[in-house]
Amino acid sequence: MLPYPQIDPVAVSLGPLQIHWYGLMYLIGIGGAWLLASRRLHRFDPSWDKDKLSDLVFWVAMGVIVGGRLGYVLFYDLASYINDPTLIFQVWKGGMSFHGGLLGVLLCTWIFARRNGKKFFELMDFIAPFVPIGLGAGRIGNFINAELWGKATDVPWAMVFPTDPQQLARHPSQLYQFALEGVALFVILWIYSSKPRPTMAVSGLFAVCYGIFRFIVEFVRVPDAQLGYLAFGWLTMGQVLCVPMILIGLGMIAWGYRHEPAKASA
Repeated sequence: MLPYPQIDPVAVSLGPLQIHWYGLMYLIGIGGAWLLASRRLHRFDPSWDKDKLSDLVFWVAMGVIVGGRLGYVLFYDLASYINDPTLIFQVWKGGMSFHGGLLGVLLCTWIFARRNGKKFFELMDFIAPFVPIGLGAGRIGNFINAELWGKATDVPWAMVFPTDPQQLARHPSQLYQFALEGVALFVILWIYSSKPRPTMAVSGLFAVCYGIFRFIVEFVRVPDAQLGYLAFGWLTMGQVLCVPMILIGLGMIAWGYRHEPAKASA
């Protein structure tokens, strides 16, 4: 068993002002995405400058934060937030939904594309390879918060999390998700998108890979206490939300390669 590294969730404390690692992870994810996107900006559209990219990043970030928070409220713990609506604003305690964030990003990207004369999926294909940076950073934030841990296990790398009332050795599922949703997904998409691909193909590959990775990790991750397992003694809300992602992603890839075969072979 590995010792859990005791990290104060508060990174900086200046009197009443506290800056949490969880929030800093979002800044790291957004900043890292902006930096790498700037390297591919000229290839995406030579007429765009970094001010335009900054506008896009702002819109996407708002979609992530607002959509992620509302998604968690709606999908995972609606009753608690109805009882105390102020909990919605306590984002430093965690409680963000990837699938809600994805819906927020889709909406904001659609609006931004319309305002800037771009096709929606053309813009989504540009954005998709940078999303894993934020996903990976967010999982590190979960790990520092000692939340979303896994099931009890006897694997050599199991950890006892300080927030676990049972104090059992558990899978560090946050690190599994960091490795898959962050590192592996970034490498796959970065390499795949380095060459011209049919419209929708990059976005579709993101949806398929994320859906598969998340579905797998959910088998060793403890479901949210207020929901538990939805069926069969193993099916979680995360898995339910990933199934349509995988199917839609496969459909997008198939559509792209069928309608743009010349670009696919470029």
